[in-house]
Amino acid sequence: MNARSGPHDVERVAAVLSEIPLFRVLGEDGIRDTARAGLSRRYRPGEIIFHQGDPGESLFTLLDGLVKVVFTTEHGAEIVLNMLGRGDTFGEMALLDGSPRSASIVTARPAWVFALPRARLLELMREHPGLADEFLRLLGRMVRRLTGQAADLAYLDLGGRLAKLLLRLADKHGNHGEVVELPGLTQSDLAALVGATRPAVNRALQSLVSRKLIAVHGRTITLLDVAALRKRGGL
Repeated sequence: MNARSGPHDVERVAAVLSEIPLFRVLGEDGIRDTARAGLSRRYRPGEIIFHQGDPGESLFTLLDGLVKVVFTTEHGAEIVLNMLGRGDTFGEMALLDGSPRSASIVTARPAWVFALPRARLLELMREHPGLADEFLRLLGRMVRRLTGQAADLAYLDLGGRLAKLLLRLADKHGNHGEVVELPGLTQSDLAALVGATRPAVNRALQSLVSRKLIAVHGRTITLLDVAALRKRGGL
């Protein structure tokens, strides 16, 4: 399963990379060379792409699918820090300072992942200064997201945080429109992402259901009133 991209995969990988601002600066030939230099692999749901504590040897790009960023405490508890979808990159921090991976990446649904070795990434940055600029922008967006999450914990109640999270997940991983199907997530996942307990999130979800803002069917959440959810999330 973990094999270097073949000729046909190279073209498919390059097609997705060309949609991502980080790689778009390389131009058509540079993107194709990048696709040849890395590895692409497909994963089943529940597989671990890398473990917390592993050495940071590659930059990863999610070509398709959905993954969870999971932090494990020293007592063994697992906390979901973020959800990533098509076009998102991960593993950046370990590449910068040479430290071990700060979290694990676990697939939430079938995923297709591209790994670019650190040495090749650094070569590309020297050959294409614009890539380094885009990498800095990528890190800037990461910091802004973390700052926003901290602000939400301070100023939004649980219902507001949950509404904002559902909108963000729908925008990133769902279908655009008034009714959006979200990928299957457990209530424990949602609780970790909004900084609450699972029972509290269950009550908040039922409140949104009773107001006809969402519908819950098993692990699938459908957004019924996007405008009201935006208002609830302070957007």
